[in-house]
Amino acid sequence: MNYWLFKSEPDEFGIDDLAACKRERWDGIRNYQARNLLRDQVAVGDQVLLYHSSCKTVGVAGIAEVVKEAYPDPLQFDPDSKYFDPKSSPDNPRWISVDIAYVEKFPRVLPLASIKSNPQLEEMVLVKQGRLSIQPVTAHEWQVILGMVNRGRTDA
Repeated sequence: MNYWLFKSEPDEFGIDDLAACKRERWDGIRNYQARNLLRDQVAVGDQVLLYHSSCKTVGVAGIAEVVKEAYPDPLQFDPDSKYFDPKSSPDNPRWISVDIAYVEKFPRVLPLASIKSNPQLEEMVLVKQGRLSIQPVTAHEWQVILGMVNRGRTDA
Protein backbone atom coordinates (compact mmCIF):
# COMPACT_ATOMS: atom_id res chain seq x y z
CA MET A 1 0.00 0.00 0.00
CA ASN A 2 1.13 3.52 -0.81
CA TYR A 3 0.11 6.88 0.58
CA TRP A 4 -0.82 9.99 -1.35
CA LEU A 5 -1.98 13.55 -0.99
CA PHE A 6 -4.68 14.70 -3.44
CA LYS A 7 -5.40 18.42 -3.65
CA SER A 8 -8.81 19.90 -4.30
CA GLU A 9 -10.52 23.23 -3.89
CA PRO A 10 -13.32 22.55 -1.38
CA ASP A 11 -15.74 24.84 -3.22
CA GLU A 12 -15.40 22.47 -6.21
CA PHE A 13 -15.07 19.17 -4.34
CA GLY A 14 -13.93 18.68 -0.76
CA ILE A 15 -14.09 16.19 2.08
CA ASP A 16 -17.74 17.07 2.82
CA ASP A 17 -18.69 16.30 -0.79
CA LEU A 18 -16.89 12.97 -0.63
CA ALA A 19 -18.55 12.16 2.71
CA ALA A 20 -21.95 12.84 1.13
CA CYS A 21 -21.45 10.72 -1.99
CA LYS A 22 -19.14 8.10 -0.37
CA ARG A 23 -17.33 7.36 -3.66
CA GLU A 24 -16.30 9.58 -6.54
CA ARG A 25 -14.17 9.74 -9.65
CA TRP A 26 -11.05 11.88 -9.11
CA ASP A 27 -10.92 13.68 -12.43
CA GLY A 28 -9.78 16.90 -14.03
CA ILE A 29 -6.05 16.30 -13.48
CA ARG A 30 -4.25 18.18 -16.25
CA ASN A 31 -0.63 18.05 -15.13
CA TYR A 32 1.59 15.42 -16.71
CA GLN A 33 3.57 14.64 -13.55
CA ALA A 34 0.35 14.14 -11.55
CA ARG A 35 -1.15 12.14 -14.43
CA ASN A 36 1.86 9.84 -14.50
CA LEU A 37 1.57 9.19 -10.77
CA LEU A 38 -2.14 8.33 -11.15
CA ARG A 39 -1.44 6.10 -14.15
CA ASP A 40 1.71 4.35 -13.00
CA GLN A 41 1.73 4.24 -9.20
CA VAL A 42 -1.64 4.90 -7.56
CA ALA A 43 -3.34 1.56 -6.84
CA VAL A 44 -6.49 0.16 -5.28
CA GLY A 45 -6.14 0.14 -1.49
CA ASP A 46 -3.78 3.11 -1.37
CA GLN A 47 -4.64 5.70 1.26
CA VAL A 48 -5.11 9.37 0.40
CA LEU A 49 -4.86 12.55 2.44
CA LEU A 50 -7.48 14.88 0.99
CA TYR A 51 -6.03 18.37 0.97
CA HIS A 52 -8.07 21.56 0.66
CA SER A 53 -6.36 24.29 -1.36
CA SER A 54 -7.26 27.80 -2.51
CA CYS A 55 -9.51 28.40 0.48
CA LYS A 56 -9.56 30.13 3.86
CA THR A 57 -8.09 27.16 5.77
CA VAL A 58 -5.60 25.41 3.50
CA GLY A 59 -4.55 21.97 4.72
CA VAL A 60 -5.34 18.28 5.17
CA ALA A 61 -9.07 17.71 5.72
CA GLY A 62 -9.46 13.93 5.83
CA ILE A 63 -8.72 10.50 4.42
CA ALA A 64 -9.92 8.64 1.34
CA GLU A 65 -9.02 5.29 -0.18
CA VAL A 66 -8.39 4.45 -3.82
CA VAL A 67 -11.09 1.99 -4.90
CA LYS A 68 -10.60 1.88 -8.69
CA GLU A 69 -7.31 1.98 -10.57
CA ALA A 70 -6.44 4.38 -13.37
CA TYR A 71 -8.76 4.68 -16.35
CA PRO A 72 -9.28 7.38 -19.00
CA ASP A 73 -10.83 10.55 -17.58
CA PRO A 74 -14.15 10.82 -19.47
CA LEU A 75 -14.18 14.62 -19.16
CA GLN A 76 -11.34 14.88 -21.69
CA PHE A 77 -13.79 13.70 -24.39
CA ASP A 78 -16.69 15.99 -23.42
CA PRO A 79 -16.67 19.22 -25.46
CA ASP A 80 -18.94 20.85 -22.86
CA SER A 81 -16.49 20.16 -20.01
CA LYS A 82 -13.86 22.66 -18.88
CA TYR A 83 -11.52 19.64 -18.89
CA PHE A 84 -12.13 18.84 -22.57
CA ASP A 85 -8.94 18.11 -24.52
CA PRO A 86 -9.35 18.12 -28.31
CA LYS A 87 -5.96 16.39 -28.68
CA SER A 88 -7.16 13.38 -26.70
CA SER A 89 -9.10 10.48 -28.16
CA PRO A 90 -10.60 7.25 -26.82
CA ASP A 91 -7.89 5.36 -28.74
CA ASN A 92 -5.16 7.54 -27.27
CA PRO A 93 -6.34 9.16 -24.03
CA ARG A 94 -4.04 11.72 -22.44
CA TRP A 95 -5.66 12.09 -19.02
CA ILE A 96 -6.37 9.65 -16.21
CA SER A 97 -8.87 9.31 -13.35
CA VAL A 98 -9.10 7.01 -10.34
CA ASP A 99 -12.04 6.45 -8.00
CA ILE A 100 -11.75 7.22 -4.32
CA ALA A 101 -13.99 6.42 -1.36
CA TYR A 102 -14.57 8.36 1.83
CA VAL A 103 -12.80 7.08 4.95
CA GLU A 104 -12.71 9.90 7.49
CA LYS A 105 -13.13 13.65 7.94
CA PHE A 106 -10.76 15.17 10.47
CA PRO A 107 -12.32 17.21 13.32
CA ARG A 108 -10.44 20.21 11.95
CA VAL A 109 -8.30 20.89 8.92
CA LEU A 110 -4.61 20.38 9.68
CA PRO A 111 -3.20 23.67 8.40
CA LEU A 112 -0.35 23.85 5.92
CA ALA A 113 1.50 26.14 8.34
CA SER A 114 1.49 23.37 10.98
CA ILE A 115 2.78 20.87 8.44
CA LYS A 116 5.56 23.23 7.34
CA SER A 117 6.58 23.94 10.93
CA ASN A 118 7.06 20.26 11.79
CA PRO A 119 10.74 19.32 11.27
CA GLN A 120 9.74 15.69 10.65
CA LEU A 121 7.92 16.84 7.49
CA GLU A 122 10.58 19.12 6.01
CA GLU A 123 11.25 16.66 3.14
CA MET A 124 7.55 16.14 2.34
CA VAL A 125 6.66 16.85 -1.30
CA LEU A 126 3.94 19.23 -0.07
CA VAL A 127 6.61 21.35 1.60
CA LYS A 128 9.16 21.14 -1.23
CA GLN A 129 6.92 21.12 -4.34
CA GLY A 130 3.61 22.43 -3.06
CA ARG A 131 1.84 23.04 -6.36
CA LEU A 132 1.62 19.40 -7.50
CA SER A 133 -1.99 18.17 -7.20
CA ILE A 134 -1.15 14.46 -6.71
CA GLN A 135 1.78 13.81 -4.39
CA PRO A 136 3.38 10.76 -2.80
CA VAL A 137 3.50 10.66 0.99
CA THR A 138 5.91 8.38 2.82
CA ALA A 139 4.66 5.99 5.51
CA HIS A 140 6.56 8.05 8.10
CA GLU A 141 4.99 11.32 6.88
CA TRP A 142 1.56 9.67 6.96
CA GLN A 143 2.05 8.65 10.60
CA VAL A 144 3.34 12.10 11.57
CA ILE A 145 0.31 13.77 9.92
CA LEU A 146 -2.10 11.40 11.70
CA GLY A 147 -0.29 12.05 14.98
CA MET A 148 -0.69 15.80 14.51
CA VAL A 149 -4.39 15.37 13.74
CA ASN A 150 -4.93 13.10 16.75
CA ARG A 151 -3.19 15.55 19.11
CA GLY A 152 -5.63 18.22 17.94
CA ARG A 153 -8.76 16.10 18.44
CA THR A 154 -11.17 17.15 21.13
CA ASP A 155 -12.81 13.72 21.26
CA ALA A 156 -9.60 11.72 21.82
